[in-house]
Amino acid sequence: MRVERSKALFEEAKKYIPGGVNSPVRAFKSVGDVPRFIERAKGSHIWDVDGNEYIDYVCSWGPMILGHAHPKVVEAIQKQAEKGTSYGAPTELEVELAKMIVELVPSVEKVRMVNSGTEATMSAIRLARGYTGRNKVIKFEGGYHGHVDALLVKAGSGLTTFGVPTSPGIPEDFAKHTITVPFNDIDALKRVIDEVGHDVAAVIMEPVMANAGLIIPEPGFLEAVRELTAEKGIVLIFDEVITGFRLSLGGAQEYFGVTPDLSCFGKIIGGGLPVGAFGGKAEIMDHLAPEGPVYQAGTLSGNPLAMAAGIATLKELQKPGVYQELRSKTEKLSEGLKEAAKAAGIYDKLHFKQIESISIVYFTPKEVKNYQDALTSNTQAYAAFFRKMLQQGVYLAPSQFEVAFMSTAHTQEDIEKTVKAAEVAFKEAAQLL
Repeated sequence: MRVERSKALFEEAKKYIPGGVNSPVRAFKSVGDVPRFIERAKGSHIWDVDGNEYIDYVCSWGPMILGHAHPKVVEAIQKQAEKGTSYGAPTELEVELAKMIVELVPSVEKVRMVNSGTEATMSAIRLARGYTGRNKVIKFEGGYHGHVDALLVKAGSGLTTFGVPTSPGIPEDFAKHTITVPFNDIDALKRVIDEVGHDVAAVIMEPVMANAGLIIPEPGFLEAVRELTAEKGIVLIFDEVITGFRLSLGGAQEYFGVTPDLSCFGKIIGGGLPVGAFGGKAEIMDHLAPEGPVYQAGTLSGNPLAMAAGIATLKELQKPGVYQELRSKTEKLSEGLKEAAKAAGIYDKLHFKQIESISIVYFTPKEVKNYQDALTSNTQAYAAFFRKMLQQGVYLAPSQFEVAFMSTAHTQEDIEKTVKAAEVAFKEAAQLL
């Protein structure tokens, strides 16, 4: 496989862009390879600048649920682009997309469009604080909610010790208002709320953690979180940037039957264009300016190109059988990978997880229920697996702690080729397990 052009571009990029990339995981540092510079994409496949073709399971980190360059989405973007790309004024498109989100997502009565998932979570936290008049926020260990200062926090030395910044540039005064507890540990959350609940504005969580690999809530966990927060008047925020319109049309909250007070969205609602949104109960949302005192604004919020792409995507997702098809394909892929691991003699050294169209292979025999479990993974073995899959034309996430996404564009042939490649790649990784 030739990668000369990608190598040259990466070296050139490092002269002008920190680390040569505009988002750290793209640098391929954790898998010991050269990032592929992508030239084009169609359906379930992408092509790099050296002409190599890959079956794509990154799907732009989730948004491409219909595959790349879906005809309906492309048509919607083209039609809007001819009318102008941005106005800085209200459009009918943003009303249409907002209405669709309100009608599809159980907890959302009003929604505000923004430009990224990070902006959505940042704004939701500010709104929760403004609504409650409280300061502190509880998050779950390993949960990623964008690069918001107050949420780039790791746990302190004790259960109720306030957070410690995980990145330079974040004042400790910001992080001290954030408390981190383990996912799937309702007793830990209860102890924190019993101690400091009077000053907790919000609990923010991915209902399914998908940035520490794939961590699924145990039965009753989400329900217990909802009950605890409701009792104390704490705003419960579901970060559905990944799970929104991915697990079901109504997101994780419809899938699990648990409704938060606020929800954050991104990725799929923009059809692959930069977008974000947050929404929830009208009583809370009406505290936003210009209706209320909590300020939030954005020059490109509700961008007509993103709105057009999002509307086209959601219309396609409402067609009968889409989610059943996605789940069936993902199940076939997961089962095939398990058989490949058995053939390589390492099935008992791996842990497979899947929910609807999201899946992962952890390179650890430990059942992964929280972030600490995920950290037992053998990242060197995953890196070897990743490189061998890439060499065979299968593009996976360049990190053990990122998931694989299925799209409606993936075919049975794609799945069969992926499983065949995995038979080779698992044998390569076996030497490190």
